[in-house]
Formats: sequence, structure tokens, C-alpha cells
Amino acid sequence: MSAAACVFCESAGGEILWRDELLRIVLAPEPDYPGFLRVVWRAHVREMTDLPPEHRVRLMEAVFAAEQALRTVVSPDKINLASFGNVVPHLHWHVIPRFGDDPHFPSPVWGTRVREQPHALANDAPERLRSHFASALGPGN
Repeated sequence: MSAAACVFCESAGGEILWRDELLRIVLAPEPDYPGFLRVVWRAHVREMTDLPPEHRVRLMEAVFAAEQALRTVVSPDKINLASFGNVVPHLHWHVIPRFGDDPHFPSPVWGTRVREQPHALANDAPERLRSHFASALGPGN
């Protein structure tokens, strides 16, 4: 997949909650998983090792900030972290809040569905997440 055909080069990949010149954190449009975040590297690269060491550190700081923000704001039972890129080979991390009553728990979110209703997320969660990112990572742009 070329950068010209890449969904993360062509669009934000969700509602932007925070960004700087290197990356963005978005609230993914995943109705079964409210609070599902993606940390997306802005430049089109495929793998972590495509980044220089200081950029790898910055990316992981953002992943850890996303995890902590979800723990603080939505209090999940578990957080799942994943970086696959098999479908979209543009470097990004999934930061997924998991709840005992979510549609797939305890299986992966791409597993067999065992419940119909997604876990409810507070309406103010996106704004509270934005605030957490600004505190943890700086004001962004």
C-alpha cells in the first residue's frame, strides 16, 4: 500500500483528541469499544524500527499516556495494546479499554462475540481524555 492509498495518510482515522508534529491520538469510530484509541504516527512508515530511536521513545510515551488516560478517565478492567499493521501498514498502536461486559471479553476484540451490548462510556470522556493528553504530553497543536 502506498502512502497515497493509505487511510491514515488520507484521514485522521478517528476524532483527534491530541496531536503534535510527530503523531496524533484519535478516538476510533468503534461503536462496540467506546474509548478505543489509536496512536498514529504522522509520517507514512511501516514498522517501529523505521523510526530513529528518539522517535520510538516519543511514540511509546504517547502509547503509555493513552493507556494511563483511559485508566484514569474510563476505569476499564484491562487495557489491550496492539500494533499490527497487517491491513493498514502505517505505523499505529491500538489502545483498547476492555470491560468484563464488553462484546468479546475475555477474548480479543476481533474474536468471537459473546455479548450484544457494548460497554457504555460517559459523554464527557473525550474531553477528559484531551485534558489528560495535554497534561501528559504537552499542549499539542
